[in-house]
Amino acid sequence: MKNIAILGSTGSIGCNTLEVVDHLWPQFRVVALAAGCNASLLATQVEKYKPKIVSLRRRGEAEKFKRKFKDLKLRIAYGPEGAEEVAGFEENDIVVSAITGIDGLRPTLTAVRAGKKVALANKESMVVAGAILQKEASRTRAQIIPVDSEHSGVFQCLAKEKKKNVKKVILTASGGPFFWVPLKEMKKKTLEDALKHPRWKMGKKVTVDSATMMNKGLELLEAHWLFGLNPDQLDVLIHPQSIVHSLVELKDGSVLAQLSPTDMRIPIQYALTSPEREGSLLPPLNLSRSQVLEFYEVDEKKFPLFALARLALTEGESYPVVLNAANEVVVAAFLERRLKFSEIAGLVTKAVEHHQKRKVRTLEEIFALDQETRTHTWNLLKQRY
Repeated sequence: MKNIAILGSTGSIGCNTLEVVDHLWPQFRVVALAAGCNASLLATQVEKYKPKIVSLRRRGEAEKFKRKFKDLKLRIAYGPEGAEEVAGFEENDIVVSAITGIDGLRPTLTAVRAGKKVALANKESMVVAGAILQKEASRTRAQIIPVDSEHSGVFQCLAKEKKKNVKKVILTASGGPFFWVPLKEMKKKTLEDALKHPRWKMGKKVTVDSATMMNKGLELLEAHWLFGLNPDQLDVLIHPQSIVHSLVELKDGSVLAQLSPTDMRIPIQYALTSPEREGSLLPPLNLSRSQVLEFYEVDEKKFPLFALARLALTEGESYPVVLNAANEVVVAAFLERRLKFSEIAGLVTKAVEHHQKRKVRTLEEIFALDQETRTHTWNLLKQRY
């Protein structure tokens, strides 16, 4: 039996992970959970899985939790330090990192420094601190197994291939809710429209990122660090059916592909059981029903944030930190209805264009630049009114 900690247990990935744990019982046991503000759902998870330590975002919620579960031998922590405590819990064998945004970086790094197997669903950690995470993983021999369906596909395709044979890695994108929408109609799109993803059920932030194609740009940056690939070895194709999750082109002309049903529980399960495989809780993929598998290039005029992410990939250094911070601020404002969908790309672009590239080698430098960018981006938002 392997002990599992879940960072972001009440989110989409966290809840799907618990379904996988149920399916694979008794191979896995939940010992640690970190949540945000959804205390009621966390309480339900505690009652079912009986973890040894949990964490909530706010102290007040943690205090209520202590009163509610006073009869259980349960360590209750809170805040950023609480999430790190859950990540570094000594009994953990596997840590599922699924806290959204840069907030997931410190707990992810804590798990890596503890030498744990990390099932990584928090792409932002690798985007802004890939060099640090990989260096620490090499030092502690921690495993970092990707959970994103596209990176999981690449990971599986490369399992028995030598890196020197890889010519190109191609991530696929569904195209989000606006792929078929003409450019001239994009200005009319609302928050409700952006959250209607045609294929995947995800959290709000990543769903908006899918609508702008920023999500795929961040995934390119993540793939760069996960697999040690150069920018010119990475590409994206839009694949509306979301059956082919990634393609790996080899130097002899062969192309490997990973296909599976459109369901995050499959890459989550593989991250937990890798390198072994277990029976799926989903029906098998039936290609005879698919009829057509389509692939299209990304229209960078329609999705300018994807082009901006490519720039950050090429420039490197501090650019990915700035890109991620600006995007997090602007998307949060959009989710609060402070701006229109059509304004997202322009504001993020202004924040990135304002930046002058510099080296960021330490965690402290990353967080300082992140805060600097957030302040500047908020000022850009205020100037609109």
